[in-house]
Amino acid sequence: MQEIAAKKAPSPIDVEVGKRIRAQRRLLGMSQSALAEKLDLTFQQVQKYEKGVNRVGASRLQRVADSLGVPISHFFDNAAFDNPVPTDAPRNDLVGFLSSEEGVELNRAFTKIKDARTRQKIVGLLKSLAFA
Repeated sequence: MQEIAAKKAPSPIDVEVGKRIRAQRRLLGMSQSALAEKLDLTFQQVQKYEKGVNRVGASRLQRVADSLGVPISHFFDNAAFDNPVPTDAPRNDLVGFLSSEEGVELNRAFTKIKDARTRQKIVGLLKSLAFA
C-alpha cells in the first residue's frame, strides 16, 4: 500500500519546476487565470503545474517559458536538481523566497529603484540587519 502512495507523490523536480513557474508568474504580476488563458488551459491546471502535482510536458513548458518571457533553462538552471529536496522538507532557497508574498513585493519595489547607489545601500542595510 505504501508503494502505491510513494508512486503518486510528486517528483521533487516537478515541484521545483512548478515553484519556478509560480515565482516568475507572480514576479510579472500575472494571475493563474491569465497564464492559463495564454496556454489554453484552465487555471486549475496551472495550479496543478505550480504545485508539482501534474508534470509539465516539454512542449507545454516551452509555451510557459514563452508566456513568462524567460528561456526554458530558467526552470532548470541551479544546483537544486543535483540534490532535490523532498517535497515535505522546509525550503530556504531563492525560489522559495521569490514565491512568497514578501519576496514578490520586495523584488517589485527593488527593481523600481533606478539609482544603483541607492540599491547598493539597501543591500548593505539588509545584510547588516540579517547578521545583527
